Amino acid sequence: MRVSVVRGGAVAVLAGLLALCGCTGFFVPVTTTNGGGNTSSSANWAYVANTATRTVSGFAVGTGTLTSAGNMPQDVTYAPQALAMANGYLYVAVPGAIYPYAIASDGSLTAVAGAVLVNAVAMDVSPDGNWIAALDAINTQVDILSLNSSTGAAALAGTVAYGASGTALSPKAVKFAPNGALVFAALGAGGDAIFTFNTATGATVLSGTLAAPNAQTSDNALAVDSTSTHLYVARSGTSGGLAVYSIGNAGALTALAGSPFAAGTQPLAVLLDSTGSYAYVANGSDGTISGYALASGKPTALASSPFASGVEVRSLALDATGKYLLAVAQGGAPDLTLYSFDATSGGKLDPVATAASGTDPAGSIAVVSGN
Repeated sequence: MRVSVVRGGAVAVLAGLLALCGCTGFFVPVTTTNGGGNTSSSANWAYVANTATRTVSGFAVGTGTLTSAGNMPQDVTYAPQALAMANGYLYVAVPGAIYPYAIASDGSLTAVAGAVLVNAVAMDVSPDGNWIAALDAINTQVDILSLNSSTGAAALAGTVAYGASGTALSPKAVKFAPNGALVFAALGAGGDAIFTFNTATGATVLSGTLAAPNAQTSDNALAVDSTSTHLYVARSGTSGGLAVYSIGNAGALTALAGSPFAAGTQPLAVLLDSTGSYAYVANGSDGTISGYALASGKPTALASSPFASGVEVRSLALDATGKYLLAVAQGGAPDLTLYSFDATSGGKLDPVATAASGTDPAGSIAVVSGN
């Protein structure tokens, strides 16, 4: 879906509506009543954003198993747009706000104070767990949120504009580099924006931009390797595939020879395994996941690839242990698939469990995992 970018008064209008209706009740999601609390740091949870049912579903990831968390799926009133996890809290972006939830010992969610009134289509947590970068859908900017690790509260610390690229702009994804010094934003046919980041203060500065190859290309998702030396872009349309760039000073990007590398139809997500040895791309139109071995940043398609997934697969995540890959599919069948990494065939994905996120298809668009 292309997001229209509106400058100027949209945020003011939203704030006015909230003032008229009362800040506690206009967007506030339904909460659970089991007590909640930040008590699940040792658990291995996965949460799924479901747009069709306006819910969030939670699952405990076991040894090749998926078990529904308590009181799931949970109504969040509006269609969730993005998810993030940090310090035992889940952050849910809905139109107009980001809400924090405490994760209880059974995985159930309780809304806590500290919502932020921004409209985020994508979020990512800084490596130190102190910040969220939120890609704004109303203004051409990234919103920086500071996080209170004790209470889960979020606060708007600043915004940084990246400038528009005409009607081609379509905010898609945002990603911190593991070194915490860079933030990348995928802007659909508008290309990508690059920012420097100060983990001590949250100061974010636009460093550069990367133009899309043409108007028929969309940069949809991003991943950065553990050494913060290579950026991976899931790119759809003309010149689509897995685009790879080396990262230079202040995030300057240089395409690797042979980039983009072939993937399936409509790449929508990209993920690296915990060892940095393999990359995976979710192909929405194919309902498959392409796998690659990485050598000096360069991907080579695995002989066992692609791997079957759900209809319109569009988001990937690693579980907290790094032993499993999770994939959600907007068209369902199934909504959520859990894969293990094959013990004998390097990088191969073996499906070990599936789960429905409520009414199937639930319109699942995002998955996040952690503890």
